[in-house]
Amino acid sequence: MPESQAAHSLVEEATKKSGLVWVRGTGRARPVWHVWLDGAAYLVGEGPGEQPLPSGLVDGASAEVTVPSKDKRGRVVSWTAEVGELAPGSPEWAAAVAELRSKRLNAPDGEAMVDRWARECRVLRLTVRQATTALPDTSLAARPAPTPATTRGPLPRFLARRRRGRTG
Repeated sequence: MPESQAAHSLVEEATKKSGLVWVRGTGRARPVWHVWLDGAAYLVGEGPGEQPLPSGLVDGASAEVTVPSKDKRGRVVSWTAEVGELAPGSPEWAAAVAELRSKRLNAPDGEAMVDRWARECRVLRLTVRQATTALPDTSLAARPAPTPATTRGPLPRFLARRRRGRTG
């Protein structure tokens, strides 16, 4: 089996089994849930109550996808994807939404979610362009995203006091 064919087989198998993948468009990579269908990953987002999608995922653009191991959470495979946005109501959109709907947990509107997706969300197809199983030479660690959260202040005095006089 040629290396590229083996890598594509690994992409398909790992992506099918993974509950989420990390996708990078033009900004930071974000974790997104997805389904694998007919050789591509499909995801829905950017609507009320749905997952935020990474910036730069527009029709015809490319994205980097990293698939983590389901048990160890380490990187299994990375692949470059071509992004395609599906038109609501098209046969491909209907097939993708049927699969996405079956995997969507805790939908706030139940059966009406498909209509909401058609009106307010984007359904994207990520098609494999190139895959690699080679590990990078450098760390892929990224700085934490900026946040308004702060560290807490000092503990209240009654919690910070040591217990004295007890030796055991």
